[in-house]
Amino acid sequence: MSARKKGGGVLIYHILAVGDVVGQQGLDHLERRLRPLKRLKDIHFTVVNGENAAGTGLLPQQVDILFQAGADVVTLGNHTFGKSQIIRQLDEDPYLLRPANFTGRAPGRGWGVYDCGRVQVGVMNLIGRCGLDFNADNPFTTADRILKTEKPRFTLVDFHAEATSEKLAIGYYLDGRVSAVWGTHTHVPTADEGVFPKGTGYITDLGMTGPVHSVLGIPTEQSIDRFLGGPPQRHQTAEGPCKMQGAIFSLDSETGLCVDVERVDIR
Repeated sequence: MSARKKGGGVLIYHILAVGDVVGQQGLDHLERRLRPLKRLKDIHFTVVNGENAAGTGLLPQQVDILFQAGADVVTLGNHTFGKSQIIRQLDEDPYLLRPANFTGRAPGRGWGVYDCGRVQVGVMNLIGRCGLDFNADNPFTTADRILKTEKPRFTLVDFHAEATSEKLAIGYYLDGRVSAVWGTHTHVPTADEGVFPKGTGYITDLGMTGPVHSVLGIPTEQSIDRFLGGPPQRHQTAEGPCKMQGAIFSLDSETGLCVDVERVDIR
């Protein structure tokens, strides 16, 4: 799609970020709803977090489904290695990203630069350290290191983190240096979408793509039983109607910064 012009001939690009896809139900809903939304909103580039497509992790065939449904880049998080079958694809597929601040010998990459019409889009995937014990490097300094390398027109950051304070802090830390920062992982959308003082678009959490009547995608009775002290069970995905949640960031091609953020919730 061609970018739309605003006053003075500046092109505005619409970037869609989609919250964590949960289970087969979430995949099915994404397949039905993503492309119609992209047409309706004139979306130029789409990033989908897919780390829960198989419940905990995702499988190679599910990566294919995400791309066929309309994702340009798929990001991951704490369940990156939940399914061992994906490990080889992490090394081979430049459009599949795991958190860049994983340490040691983790396969894959956490940063990529992609063509989007007349401009390039950089996508960075990071994981938080508050409440997520993955022996990860500091996400703040990891972002600093990456931003010293390539300089695409737009830079997008999927910060997969538990704590809202950590998400807000990195948003302000990167304000003016990246085009957009959004949070994933908690599966509950926040109502704080907006543009920070120096021009970075932000939302603390996108929400999820999966069953409406659930606890983060899990059947309500299964989650309640665990809180009542029941034994651990293999996570299932709830049945019933689904939602696709995320946000659209409108980016100025001249400055590389954000001019508007809109939440989306497609039932």
